Amino acid sequence: MDSAAGIGKIARTCRKRESAMTETARCVVIHQTGGPEVLTLEDRTVGAPGPGEVRIAQKACGLNFIDIYQRSGLYPMPLPQALGMEAAGIVEAVGEGVDHLAPGDRVAYAAQPPGAYAQARVMPAAQVCPLPDGIGFDAAAAMMLKGMTVEYLFHRTTPLQRGDTVLFHAAAGGVGLIACQWARSEGITLIGTAGSDEKCALALAHGASHCINYRTEAFPARVRELTGGKGVDAVMDAVGADTFDGSLDCLRPLGMMILFGTASGPVPPFDLAVLGRKGSLKITRPVLFTHTADRQTCQAMARHLFDKVLAGDVRIRIDQRFPLERVADAHRALEARQTTGSTVLEP
Repeated sequence: MDSAAGIGKIARTCRKRESAMTETARCVVIHQTGGPEVLTLEDRTVGAPGPGEVRIAQKACGLNFIDIYQRSGLYPMPLPQALGMEAAGIVEAVGEGVDHLAPGDRVAYAAQPPGAYAQARVMPAAQVCPLPDGIGFDAAAAMMLKGMTVEYLFHRTTPLQRGDTVLFHAAAGGVGLIACQWARSEGITLIGTAGSDEKCALALAHGASHCINYRTEAFPARVRELTGGKGVDAVMDAVGADTFDGSLDCLRPLGMMILFGTASGPVPPFDLAVLGRKGSLKITRPVLFTHTADRQTCQAMARHLFDKVLAGDVRIRIDQRFPLERVADAHRALEARQTTGSTVLEP
């Protein structure tokens, strides 16, 4: 090839790449907060990644309660706003300064800013994690936010060790089924709660030592019975208003109340002196993105999760799949507690 032909080929390649970097992609956006009806599907220009950024062609997107909190306005955001916090796909391009990813890499993430409900996107690269070949895109999109949440609950929130007992609400949900398996792999007794006998059976099949149907039993009394009156070392509660008071009654003295979500609504203000009267209890309201804000910590948490999955300690159960255009139906199902395991959106 002569030099002129070579230069021409390079120029054509660059123009083709530049054109690809300005293509549009479907994404889900809200222009106002409210119910599932405010979710709109739009075509937006994706563009090329800037310094510290990466462009991803997404193969699967995850659905989480944080998406509902953002859509409803419980977690206020500037509007209009793209939604979604979790996805997996293939790197198309990297910006200047990105040294842990390259075009063609398989990746997954659960990270800020929102915008994961999309066919393709540009985002900060620091919290985008290389995905091992042994984990599929669907499983990765279904587990990053939920799995890293379980990782910080068991390893970064309060000291837990083999032989300890925890109470886990919504044990048949996406986070719950991972938590059941994680607890079993760590030698921790997990007492779950769920809203039906079928969901309890699902939690038990995934590693829960016991599971309480809160619609037919008072879970605080049952927990005391199961622990010989001692109470549990920690409560892991993403339900919020409906379970909070009862959860405090399940803790042993000096036990830890971990409120990491509010699916049933925010917990009303309460007198902190209650914690003293119930046994000098401790309480925290952790958020995943505080833990993952540091790049090295985020990457380590993801590797820990991947190792659990690759070892077979944790299997990711996907019970619902929706095409991106049916995202409103997916939100309705999650809000109505009609789902089990994880839900994946297909872009």
